[in-house]
Amino acid sequence: MLFLQAIQWILDPEHWAAVNFQAGIAEELGAHLWLSFLALVFTAAVALPVGLYIGHTGRGRGFAIVVANVVRAVPTLGLLSVLLLVSLALPPAVFVFVLLGVPPLLAGAYAGLEAVDRQTIDASRAMGMTEWQILRRVELPLAAPLILGGLRGATLQIIASVTLVSNFGINSLGDFILGGLAANDYVQMTAGAILVTVLALLVDGLLAVVQRFAAPRGVSRGRGTTTARGRRLSVPTGTPVSEGN
Repeated sequence: MLFLQAIQWILDPEHWAAVNFQAGIAEELGAHLWLSFLALVFTAAVALPVGLYIGHTGRGRGFAIVVANVVRAVPTLGLLSVLLLVSLALPPAVFVFVLLGVPPLLAGAYAGLEAVDRQTIDASRAMGMTEWQILRRVELPLAAPLILGGLRGATLQIIASVTLVSNFGINSLGDFILGGLAANDYVQMTAGAILVTVLALLVDGLLAVVQRFAAPRGVSRGRGTTTARGRRLSVPTGTPVSEGN
């Protein structure tokens, strides 16, 4: 019953427009998407170059894993509170969500390149290709499914975590959850949770379609992975795969 009431609340046109200086669903959704997009752009700018360097050269992998594990252990809400108090030049919320998004995208980038068969790379060098050409024409196309898998993980992490900024007066879909909690309006709380969940699922579904068609012919598309000589790898979602899957 509560779920159906929440769906009716979402479908009510009055809740989509701002009323009495209170943002509606459209405004909160736009703010949520914009903050998520900014965080994802900065995440890609940080994680992709580092991940591609590690995957191509094989250097720094252990250090990257340690840093990623440390970042995952940091409490998001606590870090948001500290950064909002010191008021950094870069919007604190974006900085925090970048930290959350970097580990899965970084893992997808270097794992994707490491999965490319070394014989393929050696053959490319034998043909006279430069390291940049190998990265751009050989490794990136083959690693694209795993990289996109890491992007999916980062995107879901960011979209889900952006709801926390409502605790600090920043617009997001989390406003409906907090507002409902403050007013004991469980229908609004449930509606807010549904909106966040549906947004995350829609974006993930879109990226899943892109990931499925990103693999070149002959490369596994089911899980977006390319394996090398039967080695078992873990995709960013943590699912082990092997050649022949």
